[in-house]
Amino acid sequence: MKLELISFRICPFVQRAVITLRHKNVPFELRYIDPADPPGWFLEISPFRKVPLLRVDDTHVIFESAVIDEFLDEITPGTLLPENALQRALDRSWIEFGTGCLQDFASMVRATSREGFEIARASLRDKMGSLEKVLKDGPWFNGPDFSLVDIGYAPLFMRCRELGLEDQLCPCDSSPRTAAWADAILGLPAVRDSVPGDFPQLLRNTIRRKAPYAASALGI
Repeated sequence: MKLELISFRICPFVQRAVITLRHKNVPFELRYIDPADPPGWFLEISPFRKVPLLRVDDTHVIFESAVIDEFLDEITPGTLLPENALQRALDRSWIEFGTGCLQDFASMVRATSREGFEIARASLRDKMGSLEKVLKDGPWFNGPDFSLVDIGYAPLFMRCRELGLEDQLCPCDSSPRTAAWADAILGLPAVRDSVPGDFPQLLRNTIRRKAPYAASALGI
């Protein structure tokens, strides 16, 4: 297969697929579009009119990040999901929980008022507290086995670190397991190489442009 990922440059959901592909050493092409002015060909193949998309061939396109990740895992050697059916279901549940965390993060950095910002930050902090309660001794979500759950949270941890939010959301003194888990994930080459080289500046510029209040609240 000639795999092509379609995204925009700071999309957290396509970042999950990039990490999976890099972790498994799968060749692929990454194609960026402008979400504010998507090309016609993209609108024709994207049912939800959003990224990420994985173009498998001239006919088939897969959408939704969790589905893309599981497909990539299934067609490549090794597995990033547990063999046990119950544990697989639990992993999928926590991946979806991670999507909720990313949505809270997006609401926070897009907030146009103090109220909206604080509501989103409080919701994200509460979710991070829930993670601390379920994490094992590590280094990964499933203990010794790296999985799609770890990949699912990498974009969130990267953005929190870039914006200096770690001490607010998962401080080491009250959330030591979450903090250690984030360190382990962000130390992986596949994670470090999953974003463009100018990602920190792109992230900050986007927040400044779209949400001046959030940019001020975050000190950027």
